[in-house]
Amino acid sequence: MSMQATPVLPAQALPAWRRAVLKVGSSLLAADGGGLTPRHAGALAAFIAASHATGREVVLVSSGAVAAGRALLAELKPAAGDLAARQALAALGQAPMIALWQSLSARPVAQVLLTHDDLRNRRRYLNARHTLRGLLALDVLPVVNENDTVAVDELRLGDNDNLAAIVAALVDADLLLIASDVDALYSADPRRDPAARAILQVDALTPEVLAMAGGSGSSAGTGGMRTKLEAAAKAHAAGIPTALFDGRNAATIGALAQGVLHGTLVRAAGSRMQARKYWLRHAPAAGRIEVDAGAARALADGRASLLPGGIVAVHGDFHRGDLVDIVAADSRVIARGLAQYGAAEVRRLAGRHSREIEATLGYSHGAEIVHRDDLASLVAADVRSEETPA
Repeated sequence: MSMQATPVLPAQALPAWRRAVLKVGSSLLAADGGGLTPRHAGALAAFIAASHATGREVVLVSSGAVAAGRALLAELKPAAGDLAARQALAALGQAPMIALWQSLSARPVAQVLLTHDDLRNRRRYLNARHTLRGLLALDVLPVVNENDTVAVDELRLGDNDNLAAIVAALVDADLLLIASDVDALYSADPRRDPAARAILQVDALTPEVLAMAGGSGSSAGTGGMRTKLEAAAKAHAAGIPTALFDGRNAATIGALAQGVLHGTLVRAAGSRMQARKYWLRHAPAAGRIEVDAGAARALADGRASLLPGGIVAVHGDFHRGDLVDIVAADSRVIARGLAQYGAAEVRRLAGRHSREIEATLGYSHGAEIVHRDDLASLVAADVRSEETPA
């Protein structure tokens, strides 16, 4: 089937964005005779290139490894529930899947394999984010996939959609794009109900909206509209809008580069920063870092990072990635944030210059003890300036 030349659904404005996560499902990559095909991937790669040319960044979350592995071992047809065989197919198919995207990209492509546990664990969370941000800074296209060879539950559920939402929050994306073999969310299954209507905008993922989700649109993938809405709900809560669109339609994909969406837009709950700052303010802290008056003033507006030179003392036993309170000399909590270093490391670094970190520890996770992107000020003026997300 050739790609459609005109969009099917009405046009609407795509939210402004600088960094996006694009999720591409197996149904768009699987060839009819087995293996992978660039038939639909080519237009998506062109969109990524066009976005990059305008100064935007894209992280790609791609399925397709199992389909690629199945083609390499055509005689192996795993029975339903044979996860060991499917894991083997996923391992075999990772290289062809990455090779497909590299063949379509003028920039280097880097594979990043993650499981949900990698992103739920706050210590590994920071490592994953540091890697992805580093790849973007190097002008590399990160291609993220679930580590299906070890993530049994994720492979069974096929929720690269949900992984994409988690990655969007991980890299502070402004937009989540989900390309699939359906063009929008419908009020009912359009393949069975001729009266089904496309839902162009969703303000909240209510039980009624979730009930509209049907099953998988293709045998090549293991996820369906339900997982896409679950992903959109995660992004919604993180302050990130989600666009669902037909990845088979060349004109629909081309319009995205012009800021136009032909599909379903799930709006965000407040701004991304509001959602992130809200979480930082209200999640439980694992310890405290006491700072001097100069650091306290610098951190008051939430725009500065906490550097080791301003640290006076460390209280409690916390680990890299834990949430910590930052307190002034009078024990007043002035800010909260995610620690880049554990308590023992911060004690050794207290009062030192950032350039001494590697010499002191023998390694470095960055110049900041708490990066400003991971910090929320608790100064009264700052709290009043931001609304609590819905």
